[in-house]
Amino acid sequence: MNYQKKIPHTNLTRFKSTYNLNRRGVISYLSAAATITGLSSFFSLPTLAEINNSLDHISKPRIIGKTNASIHITEYYSMTCSHCRDFHNKTFPDVKTKLIDPGKIKFELSPFPLDGLALRAHALARALPENKYFGMVTLLMSKQDEWKSAKDPLQSLYRYAQLAGISANEFNGLMQNRPLLEKIVEIRQKSSVKWQISATPSFVINNKKVISGNLSFNEFIAELAEYGI
Repeated sequence: MNYQKKIPHTNLTRFKSTYNLNRRGVISYLSAAATITGLSSFFSLPTLAEINNSLDHISKPRIIGKTNASIHITEYYSMTCSHCRDFHNKTFPDVKTKLIDPGKIKFELSPFPLDGLALRAHALARALPENKYFGMVTLLMSKQDEWKSAKDPLQSLYRYAQLAGISANEFNGLMQNRPLLEKIVEIRQKSSVKWQISATPSFVINNKKVISGNLSFNEFIAELAEYGI
């Protein structure tokens, strides 16, 4: 189906990728209308996702792996970062099959949005049930070039939200939920101060060691040598 012909243009105020995401900036940005309009008339899919707008749900860590793994790695990433995209598409599959699945490490994803579009994409993923979070991240990273560079990126992002069963009204609510979006910005700010993170992706190992960059699997595992990997 050609969705481009089905979905009308939105009244989204477009943002720039260089948008400064500090607390004052995000409040100013959110004052602009960001609603996807008219979509529900084209889509009547049943709601499969259980959208959770609570700040507790948004703030809860997203961790994959066995709880008793001795190594805890937290990745700070932005949904629109090309280096993060490459890490997730090329390196992370090996990290999962060779390190996470065997129980050697547990892996946490923490939002570090670099622009307004990334902020919205993080909101979409984190509002889903936890068991759908990593799947949405994988999907958005694998299709990043498509929705990030689309003429109307939020309209494109909504198409992927549909796959999780999110209705137009639910999507609209997420995109305009100021407390939720501010909470994600707050998570970013706290991690920036605590770990002095200035680039994505960055990784914190066992709350001690910080590394950054789009690492290959061999480079990634080399950083874990001192932890017995």
